[in-house]
Amino acid sequence: MKNLFKIAALTGLVAVTGFQSCKPKDTANAVSGDAGIKSYVAPGKYDEIYNFVSGGFSGQMSVYGLPSGRLLRVIPVFSVDPEKGWGYSEETKPMLNTSHGMVPWDDLHHVQLSKTNGEYDGKWVFGNANNTPRVARIDLTTFRTQEIIELPNSGGNHSSPFITENTEYVVAGTRFSVPPDDVNGDVAIDTYKENFKGTLSFISVAKEDGKMDIAFQIQCPGVNFDLSRAGKGVSHGWFFFSCYNTEQANTLLEVNASQKDKDFIMAVNWKKAEEYLKAGKGRKQAVRYAHNTYSEKTHSATSEIKTEVIVLDSKELKDICYFIPCPKSPHGCDVSPTGEYIVGSGKLAALIPVFSYDKMLKAIAAKSFDGEFEGIPVIKYESALYGEVKKPGLGPLHTEFDDNGNAYTSMFVSSEVVKWNIKDLKVLDRQPTYYSIGHLCVVGGDTKNQQENT
Repeated sequence: MKNLFKIAALTGLVAVTGFQSCKPKDTANAVSGDAGIKSYVAPGKYDEIYNFVSGGFSGQMSVYGLPSGRLLRVIPVFSVDPEKGWGYSEETKPMLNTSHGMVPWDDLHHVQLSKTNGEYDGKWVFGNANNTPRVARIDLTTFRTQEIIELPNSGGNHSSPFITENTEYVVAGTRFSVPPDDVNGDVAIDTYKENFKGTLSFISVAKEDGKMDIAFQIQCPGVNFDLSRAGKGVSHGWFFFSCYNTEQANTLLEVNASQKDKDFIMAVNWKKAEEYLKAGKGRKQAVRYAHNTYSEKTHSATSEIKTEVIVLDSKELKDICYFIPCPKSPHGCDVSPTGEYIVGSGKLAALIPVFSYDKMLKAIAAKSFDGEFEGIPVIKYESALYGEVKKPGLGPLHTEFDDNGNAYTSMFVSSEVVKWNIKDLKVLDRQPTYYSIGHLCVVGGDTKNQQENT
Protein backbone atom coordinates (compact mmCIF):
# COMPACT_ATOMS: atom_id res chain seq x y z
CA MET A 1 0.00 0.00 0.00
CA LYS A 2 2.91 2.34 0.67
CA ASN A 3 4.18 1.80 -2.87
CA LEU A 4 0.70 2.31 -4.27
CA PHE A 5 0.44 5.61 -2.45
CA LYS A 6 3.75 6.80 -3.85
CA ILE A 7 2.61 6.05 -7.37
CA ALA A 8 -0.67 7.88 -6.88
CA ALA A 9 0.96 10.86 -5.20
CA LEU A 10 3.62 11.17 -7.88
CA THR A 11 1.05 11.00 -10.64
CA GLY A 12 -1.00 13.71 -8.92
CA LEU A 13 1.99 16.01 -8.51
CA VAL A 14 2.99 15.59 -12.13
CA ALA A 15 -0.54 16.48 -13.19
CA VAL A 16 -0.65 19.56 -10.98
CA THR A 17 2.82 20.92 -11.59
CA GLY A 18 2.55 20.34 -15.32
CA PHE A 19 0.32 23.43 -15.64
CA GLN A 20 2.48 26.08 -14.00
CA SER A 21 2.10 28.38 -17.01
CA CYS A 22 0.48 28.46 -20.41
CA LYS A 23 3.87 28.26 -22.12
CA PRO A 24 6.26 25.70 -20.60
CA LYS A 25 9.86 26.86 -20.20
CA ASP A 26 11.10 23.71 -21.88
CA THR A 27 8.61 22.49 -24.46
CA ALA A 28 10.83 19.51 -25.15
CA ASN A 29 9.88 18.07 -21.78
CA ALA A 30 6.19 18.12 -22.70
CA VAL A 31 6.85 16.40 -26.01
CA SER A 32 9.63 13.98 -25.23
CA GLY A 33 9.16 13.43 -21.48
CA ASP A 34 8.36 10.04 -19.96
CA ALA A 35 4.91 10.83 -18.49
CA GLY A 36 3.31 8.62 -21.13
CA ILE A 37 5.65 5.76 -20.30
CA LYS A 38 4.86 6.03 -16.58
CA SER A 39 1.12 5.75 -17.23
CA TYR A 40 1.31 3.10 -19.95
CA VAL A 41 -0.22 -0.28 -19.20
CA ALA A 42 0.11 -2.81 -21.99
CA PRO A 43 -2.99 -4.54 -23.39
CA GLY A 44 -3.84 -7.58 -21.31
CA LYS A 45 -2.03 -6.23 -18.25
CA TYR A 46 -3.75 -5.05 -15.08
CA ASP A 47 -3.54 -1.60 -13.52
CA GLU A 48 -2.08 -1.45 -10.04
CA ILE A 49 -4.95 0.61 -8.64
CA TYR A 50 -8.70 0.74 -9.23
CA ASN A 51 -10.29 4.11 -8.61
CA PHE A 52 -14.04 4.04 -7.91
CA VAL A 53 -15.53 7.43 -8.77
CA SER A 54 -18.96 8.85 -8.09
CA GLY A 55 -20.88 9.93 -11.18
CA GLY A 56 -22.74 12.83 -9.60
CA PHE A 57 -25.97 13.65 -11.42
CA SER A 58 -25.51 10.72 -13.79
CA GLY A 59 -26.51 8.56 -10.81
CA GLN A 60 -23.86 6.00 -11.73
CA MET A 61 -20.41 4.91 -10.55
CA SER A 62 -17.30 4.70 -12.72
CA VAL A 63 -14.19 2.55 -12.37
CA TYR A 64 -10.85 3.83 -13.65
CA GLY A 65 -7.53 2.04 -13.76
CA LEU A 66 -4.42 3.79 -12.48
CA PRO A 67 -1.87 4.67 -13.67
CA SER A 68 -3.32 4.08 -17.16
CA GLY A 69 -6.39 6.29 -16.65
CA ARG A 70 -8.49 3.77 -18.58
CA LEU A 71 -12.24 3.82 -17.99
CA LEU A 72 -12.90 0.18 -17.16
CA ARG A 73 -16.62 0.24 -16.47
CA VAL A 74 -19.58 2.50 -15.76
CA ILE A 75 -21.76 0.73 -13.19
CA PRO A 76 -25.45 1.70 -13.37
CA VAL A 77 -26.85 2.34 -9.90
CA PHE A 78 -29.51 5.00 -9.23
CA SER A 79 -30.42 6.13 -12.75
CA VAL A 80 -31.62 4.50 -15.94
CA ASP A 81 -28.79 3.51 -18.26
CA PRO A 82 -29.70 2.96 -21.93
CA GLU A 83 -26.39 1.28 -22.73
CA LYS A 84 -27.01 -1.58 -20.31
CA GLY A 85 -30.80 -1.43 -20.20
CA TRP A 86 -30.70 -0.66 -16.47
CA GLY A 87 -34.12 0.58 -15.39
CA TYR A 88 -35.59 -0.17 -18.83
CA SER A 89 -35.86 -3.95 -18.66
CA GLU A 90 -38.57 -5.50 -16.51
CA GLU A 91 -35.83 -7.42 -14.69
CA THR A 92 -34.08 -4.26 -13.47
CA LYS A 93 -36.90 -1.72 -13.04
CA PRO A 94 -37.53 -2.77 -9.39
CA MET A 95 -34.02 -1.59 -8.45
CA LEU A 96 -35.15 2.02 -8.95
CA ASN A 97 -38.29 1.68 -6.86
CA THR A 98 -38.83 3.88 -3.79
CA SER A 99 -41.68 4.53 -1.37
CA HIS A 100 -42.62 7.34 -3.77
CA GLY A 101 -42.67 5.06 -6.81
CA MET A 102 -39.98 4.65 -9.42
CA VAL A 103 -37.29 7.36 -9.28
CA PRO A 104 -35.15 6.98 -12.43
CA TRP A 105 -32.39 9.49 -11.57
CA ASP A 106 -30.27 10.67 -8.65
CA ASP A 107 -26.96 12.17 -7.58
CA LEU A 108 -24.45 9.47 -6.63
CA HIS A 109 -22.18 11.60 -4.48
CA HIS A 110 -19.81 9.49 -2.33
CA VAL A 111 -18.12 6.12 -2.72
CA GLN A 112 -16.81 3.85 0.03
CA LEU A 113 -15.11 0.44 -0.14
CA SER A 114 -15.85 -2.28 2.40
CA LYS A 115 -13.19 -2.89 5.03
CA THR A 116 -11.87 -5.63 7.30
CA ASN A 117 -9.72 -4.53 10.23
CA GLY A 118 -9.70 -1.04 8.82
CA GLU A 119 -8.30 -2.02 5.40
CA TYR A 120 -9.99 -2.56 2.03
CA ASP A 121 -11.12 -6.16 1.57
CA GLY A 122 -12.35 -5.95 -2.04
CA LYS A 123 -15.83 -7.39 -1.35
CA TRP A 124 -18.20 -4.49 -1.98
CA VAL A 125 -18.35 -0.82 -2.81
CA PHE A 126 -21.14 1.43 -1.54
CA GLY A 127 -22.61 4.61 -3.02
CA ASN A 128 -25.17 7.14 -1.81
CA ALA A 129 -28.13 8.77 -3.52
CA ASN A 130 -28.07 12.41 -2.52
CA ASN A 131 -31.60 13.32 -3.64
CA THR A 132 -34.02 10.54 -2.74
CA PRO A 133 -32.14 9.14 0.28
CA ARG A 134 -30.78 5.72 -0.66
CA VAL A 135 -27.65 3.61 -0.23
CA ALA A 136 -26.48 1.06 -2.81
CA ARG A 137 -24.15 -1.94 -2.54
CA ILE A 138 -22.16 -3.08 -5.59
CA ASP A 139 -20.71 -6.60 -5.57
CA LEU A 140 -17.06 -6.54 -6.64
CA THR A 141 -17.18 -10.11 -7.95
CA THR A 142 -19.61 -8.96 -10.65
CA PHE A 143 -19.25 -5.16 -10.65
CA ARG A 144 -23.05 -4.94 -10.61
CA THR A 145 -25.44 -3.24 -8.21
CA GLN A 146 -26.85 -5.94 -5.92
CA GLU A 147 -28.88 -3.93 -3.45
CA ILE A 148 -30.45 -0.51 -2.87
CA ILE A 149 -32.06 0.51 0.41
CA GLU A 150 -34.09 3.69 0.94
CA LEU A 151 -33.66 5.70 4.15
CA PRO A 152 -36.75 6.83 6.09
CA ASN A 153 -36.83 9.93 8.33
CA SER A 154 -34.30 11.57 6.02
CA GLY A 155 -34.11 14.59 3.73
CA GLY A 156 -31.04 14.46 1.53
CA ASN A 157 -28.31 11.90 2.06
CA HIS A 158 -24.99 13.69 1.75
CA SER A 159 -23.39 12.35 4.93
CA SER A 160 -23.08 8.78 3.66
CA PRO A 161 -22.23 5.97 2.93
CA PHE A 162 -19.40 5.83 5.48
CA ILE A 163 -18.10 2.51 6.76
CA THR A 164 -17.06 1.23 10.18
CA GLU A 165 -13.75 -0.55 10.64
CA ASN A 166 -15.06 -4.04 9.85
CA THR A 167 -18.07 -3.00 7.74
CA GLU A 168 -20.33 -3.66 10.70
CA TYR A 169 -22.38 -0.70 9.51
CA VAL A 170 -22.83 1.63 6.60
CA VAL A 171 -23.78 4.92 8.27
CA ALA A 172 -25.83 7.75 6.80
CA GLY A 173 -26.77 11.12 8.29
CA THR A 174 -29.66 13.12 6.88
CA ARG A 175 -28.38 16.25 5.13
CA PHE A 176 -31.45 18.25 6.08
CA SER A 177 -33.51 17.76 9.19
CA VAL A 178 -37.15 16.93 8.50
CA PRO A 179 -40.25 16.07 10.52
CA PRO A 180 -40.19 12.34 11.39
CA ASP A 181 -42.06 10.15 8.94
CA ASP A 182 -44.69 9.15 11.51
CA VAL A 183 -45.83 12.76 12.06
CA ASN A 184 -49.29 13.10 10.59
CA GLY A 185 -50.14 15.96 8.25
CA ASP A 186 -48.09 18.89 7.01
CA VAL A 187 -45.68 20.64 9.38
CA ALA A 188 -45.09 24.37 8.98
CA ILE A 189 -41.51 25.31 8.09
CA ASP A 190 -41.50 28.08 10.71
CA THR A 191 -41.84 25.40 13.41
CA TYR A 192 -38.41 24.03 12.43
CA LYS A 193 -36.91 24.27 15.93
CA GLU A 194 -39.79 22.40 17.50
CA ASN A 195 -40.68 19.79 14.90
CA PHE A 196 -37.71 19.06 12.63
CA LYS A 197 -35.23 16.32 13.57
CA GLY A 198 -31.95 14.99 12.23
CA THR A 199 -31.64 11.23 11.85
CA LEU A 200 -28.58 8.98 11.69
CA SER A 201 -29.16 5.60 10.03
CA PHE A 202 -27.02 2.59 10.93
CA ILE A 203 -27.31 -0.01 8.16
CA SER A 204 -25.99 -3.44 9.09
CA VAL A 205 -24.08 -5.46 6.48
CA ALA A 206 -24.10 -9.27 6.64
CA LYS A 207 -20.55 -10.65 6.63
CA GLU A 208 -21.16 -13.46 4.14
CA ASP A 209 -23.38 -11.98 1.44
CA GLY A 210 -23.40 -8.26 2.28
CA LYS A 211 -27.17 -8.06 2.68
CA MET A 212 -28.15 -4.70 4.17
CA ASP A 213 -30.75 -3.89 6.80
CA ILE A 214 -31.50 -0.74 8.82
CA ALA A 215 -30.42 -1.99 12.25
CA PHE A 216 -31.44 1.23 14.03
CA GLN A 217 -31.66 4.99 13.70
CA ILE A 218 -30.64 7.71 16.16
CA GLN A 219 -32.91 10.75 16.37
CA CYS A 220 -30.88 13.93 16.88
CA PRO A 221 -31.51 17.68 17.09
CA GLY A 222 -32.66 19.55 14.00
CA VAL A 223 -29.35 20.47 12.36
CA ASN A 224 -27.76 19.65 9.00
CA PHE A 225 -25.37 16.69 8.88
CA ASP A 226 -22.78 17.33 6.19
CA LEU A 227 -20.12 14.59 6.24
CA SER A 228 -18.83 11.85 8.50
CA ARG A 229 -16.15 9.26 9.15
CA ALA A 230 -15.96 6.22 11.38
CA GLY A 231 -13.46 5.98 14.20
CA LYS A 232 -10.70 3.44 13.71
CA GLY A 233 -7.98 1.89 15.83
CA VAL A 234 -8.22 3.56 19.25
CA SER A 235 -11.51 5.26 18.33
CA HIS A 236 -13.23 2.18 16.89
CA GLY A 237 -16.79 2.13 18.18
CA TRP A 238 -17.31 5.84 17.58
CA PHE A 239 -18.53 7.83 14.59
CA PHE A 240 -17.95 11.51 13.85
CA PHE A 241 -20.27 13.84 11.91
CA SER A 242 -19.85 17.46 10.85
CA CYS A 243 -22.94 19.56 11.62
CA TYR A 244 -24.00 23.01 10.50
CA ASN A 245 -27.10 25.20 10.67
CA THR A 246 -26.98 25.11 14.45
CA GLU A 247 -28.86 28.40 14.03
CA GLN A 248 -31.78 26.14 12.97
CA ALA A 249 -32.63 28.59 10.20
CA ASN A 250 -35.30 27.72 7.66
CA THR A 251 -34.99 30.61 5.16
CA LEU A 252 -32.04 32.07 3.20
CA LEU A 253 -29.78 29.31 4.47
CA GLU A 254 -26.62 30.58 2.77
CA VAL A 255 -26.87 33.63 5.05
CA ASN A 256 -28.97 32.61 8.04
CA ALA A 257 -27.29 29.23 8.55
CA SER A 258 -23.83 30.82 8.68
CA GLN A 259 -24.20 33.28 11.55
CA LYS A 260 -22.31 31.51 14.33
CA ASP A 261 -18.53 31.36 14.60
CA LYS A 262 -18.72 27.70 15.56
CA ASP A 263 -20.99 24.81 14.67
CA PHE A 264 -20.34 21.20 15.74
CA ILE A 265 -18.66 17.90 15.21
CA MET A 266 -20.99 15.26 16.65
CA ALA A 267 -19.29 12.24 18.25
CA VAL A 268 -21.52 9.16 18.37
CA ASN A 269 -20.76 6.15 20.56
CA TRP A 270 -22.39 3.47 18.41
CA LYS A 271 -21.18 0.67 20.68
CA LYS A 272 -23.17 2.27 23.50
CA ALA A 273 -26.12 2.64 21.11
CA GLU A 274 -25.95 -1.11 20.46
CA GLU A 275 -26.17 -1.71 24.21
CA TYR A 276 -29.29 0.43 24.46
CA LEU A 277 -30.75 -1.38 21.48
CA LYS A 278 -30.24 -4.78 23.13
CA ALA A 279 -31.71 -3.41 26.37
CA GLY A 280 -34.91 -2.51 24.54
CA LYS A 281 -34.45 1.26 24.79
CA GLY A 282 -35.41 1.84 21.16
CA ARG A 283 -38.96 2.52 20.00
CA LYS A 284 -40.54 1.03 16.93
CA GLN A 285 -41.64 3.67 14.46
CA ALA A 286 -44.02 3.26 11.54
CA VAL A 287 -42.33 4.26 8.28
CA ARG A 288 -42.29 3.30 4.59
CA TYR A 289 -39.12 2.59 2.64
CA ALA A 290 -38.08 0.40 -0.28
CA HIS A 291 -35.52 -2.39 -0.11
CA ASN A 292 -34.45 -3.59 -3.57
CA THR A 293 -32.28 -6.59 -4.37
CA TYR A 294 -30.90 -8.11 -7.57
CA SER A 295 -30.42 -11.88 -7.86
CA GLU A 296 -27.53 -13.28 -9.88
CA LYS A 297 -29.36 -16.63 -10.01
CA THR A 298 -32.54 -15.32 -11.64
CA HIS A 299 -30.99 -12.21 -13.23
CA SER A 300 -33.91 -10.20 -11.96
CA ALA A 301 -34.68 -7.72 -9.18
CA THR A 302 -37.35 -7.57 -6.51
CA SER A 303 -38.56 -4.62 -4.44
CA GLU A 304 -40.06 -4.84 -0.97
CA ILE A 305 -41.71 -1.99 0.95
CA LYS A 306 -40.81 -2.14 4.64
CA THR A 307 -42.89 -0.42 7.31
CA GLU A 308 -40.93 -0.29 10.55
CA VAL A 309 -37.65 0.96 11.99
CA ILE A 310 -36.21 1.11 15.53
CA VAL A 311 -35.28 4.61 16.74
CA LEU A 312 -33.05 5.62 19.67
CA ASP A 313 -33.55 9.14 21.05
CA SER A 314 -30.25 10.94 21.67
CA LYS A 315 -31.98 13.46 23.93
CA GLU A 316 -33.10 10.72 26.30
CA LEU A 317 -29.95 8.56 26.06
CA LYS A 318 -27.42 11.26 26.83
CA ASP A 319 -24.23 9.17 26.68
CA ILE A 320 -24.40 8.17 23.01
CA CYS A 321 -23.99 11.61 21.40
CA TYR A 322 -21.74 14.57 22.20
CA PHE A 323 -21.16 17.86 20.40
CA ILE A 324 -17.70 19.40 19.92
CA PRO A 325 -17.65 23.06 18.79
CA CYS A 326 -16.00 23.43 15.36
CA PRO A 327 -15.34 26.59 13.31
CA LYS A 328 -17.18 27.53 11.00
CA SER A 329 -19.85 25.67 8.99
CA PRO A 330 -17.80 22.45 8.98
CA HIS A 331 -17.91 20.37 5.83
CA GLY A 332 -15.35 17.56 5.94
CA CYS A 333 -14.84 15.43 9.03
CA ASP A 334 -11.90 13.07 8.70
CA VAL A 335 -10.19 10.63 11.06
CA SER A 336 -6.44 9.98 11.02
CA PRO A 337 -5.12 6.44 10.40
CA THR A 338 -4.62 5.59 14.10
CA GLY A 339 -8.00 7.06 14.97
CA GLU A 340 -6.53 9.52 17.48
CA TYR A 341 -7.11 12.72 15.52
CA ILE A 342 -10.40 14.06 14.15
CA VAL A 343 -9.96 16.81 11.55
CA GLY A 344 -12.82 19.28 11.16
CA SER A 345 -12.86 21.44 8.04
CA GLY A 346 -14.83 24.63 8.57
CA LYS A 347 -15.45 25.72 5.01
CA LEU A 348 -15.88 29.32 6.18
CA ALA A 349 -12.91 29.19 8.57
CA ALA A 350 -9.30 30.26 7.96
CA LEU A 351 -7.86 27.46 10.08
CA ILE A 352 -8.18 23.69 10.49
CA PRO A 353 -9.10 22.42 13.97
CA VAL A 354 -7.70 19.00 14.92
CA PHE A 355 -9.38 17.25 17.84
CA SER A 356 -7.92 14.50 20.03
CA TYR A 357 -9.93 11.37 20.70
CA ASP A 358 -8.07 10.82 23.98
CA LYS A 359 -8.75 14.38 25.13
CA MET A 360 -12.40 14.00 24.12
CA LEU A 361 -12.79 10.92 26.34
CA LYS A 362 -11.12 12.69 29.27
CA ALA A 363 -13.40 15.70 28.79
CA ILE A 364 -16.47 13.46 28.84
CA ALA A 365 -15.25 11.68 32.00
CA ALA A 366 -14.55 15.03 33.68
CA LYS A 367 -17.86 16.47 32.42
CA SER A 368 -15.95 19.36 30.86
CA PHE A 369 -19.07 20.62 29.14
CA ASP A 370 -20.19 24.02 27.97
CA GLY A 371 -23.88 23.35 28.56
CA GLU A 372 -26.17 21.45 26.19
CA PHE A 373 -27.63 21.91 22.73
CA GLU A 374 -31.11 20.44 22.36
CA GLY A 375 -30.35 18.04 25.20
CA ILE A 376 -26.93 16.94 23.87
CA PRO A 377 -23.83 17.72 26.01
CA VAL A 378 -21.44 20.21 24.37
CA ILE A 379 -17.78 19.49 25.15
CA LYS A 380 -15.65 22.58 25.71
CA TYR A 381 -13.68 23.42 22.57
CA GLU A 382 -10.31 23.61 24.32
CA SER A 383 -10.96 20.37 26.22
CA ALA A 384 -11.15 18.31 23.01
CA LEU A 385 -8.78 20.34 20.83
CA TYR A 386 -5.35 18.93 19.94
CA GLY A 387 -4.42 22.05 18.02
CA GLU A 388 -5.13 24.24 15.00
CA VAL A 389 -3.44 24.39 11.61
CA LYS A 390 -2.89 28.12 11.17
CA LYS A 391 -3.38 29.86 7.81
CA PRO A 392 -3.66 26.67 5.75
CA GLY A 393 -5.65 28.34 2.95
CA LEU A 394 -9.23 29.36 2.30
CA GLY A 395 -12.20 27.02 2.26
CA PRO A 396 -10.88 23.74 3.70
CA LEU A 397 -13.13 20.83 2.71
CA HIS A 398 -11.66 17.33 2.81
CA THR A 399 -8.55 15.72 4.28
CA GLU A 400 -6.74 12.51 3.34
CA PHE A 401 -3.62 10.97 4.90
CA ASP A 402 -0.38 9.38 3.74
CA ASP A 403 1.90 6.82 5.44
CA ASN A 404 4.42 9.41 6.64
CA GLY A 405 2.30 11.27 9.17
CA ASN A 406 1.08 13.93 6.74
CA ALA A 407 -2.37 15.17 5.81
CA TYR A 408 -3.63 16.69 2.55
CA THR A 409 -6.55 19.13 2.62
CA SER A 410 -8.48 20.50 -0.35
CA MET A 411 -9.10 24.27 -0.36
CA PHE A 412 -12.05 25.14 -2.55
CA VAL A 413 -11.74 28.96 -2.25
CA SER A 414 -7.98 29.35 -2.65
CA SER A 415 -8.02 26.42 -5.14
CA GLU A 416 -5.14 24.33 -3.86
CA VAL A 417 -4.14 21.15 -2.07
CA VAL A 418 -2.30 21.85 1.18
CA LYS A 419 0.05 19.34 2.82
CA TRP A 420 0.56 19.57 6.59
CA ASN A 421 2.02 17.44 9.37
CA ILE A 422 -0.38 15.81 11.82
CA LYS A 423 1.93 15.98 14.84
CA ASP A 424 3.19 19.57 14.71
CA LEU A 425 0.33 20.98 12.57
CA LYS A 426 2.79 22.83 10.32
CA VAL A 427 2.01 23.51 6.66
CA LEU A 428 4.65 21.75 4.54
CA ASP A 429 3.64 22.37 0.95
CA ARG A 430 0.84 23.55 -1.30
CA GLN A 431 -0.02 22.94 -4.93
CA PRO A 432 -2.51 25.00 -6.99
CA THR A 433 -5.37 23.20 -8.71
CA TYR A 434 -6.68 26.05 -10.92
CA TYR A 435 -10.27 25.08 -10.11
CA SER A 436 -12.40 24.97 -6.97
CA ILE A 437 -11.31 21.57 -5.72
CA GLY A 438 -13.67 19.52 -3.55
CA HIS A 439 -12.90 15.87 -2.94
CA LEU A 440 -9.41 14.47 -3.17
CA CYS A 441 -8.10 10.94 -2.82
CA VAL A 442 -4.93 9.36 -1.48
CA VAL A 443 -4.66 5.62 -2.08
CA GLY A 444 -5.53 4.02 1.25
CA GLY A 445 -5.94 7.50 2.75
CA ASP A 446 -8.99 6.52 4.83
CA THR A 447 -7.61 3.20 6.09
CA LYS A 448 -5.73 2.11 9.22
CA ASN A 449 -2.60 1.07 7.36
CA GLN A 450 -1.50 4.67 6.72
CA GLN A 451 0.06 4.79 10.20
CA GLU A 452 1.41 8.11 11.44
CA ASN A 453 5.07 8.24 12.38
CA THR A 454 5.61 8.60 16.11
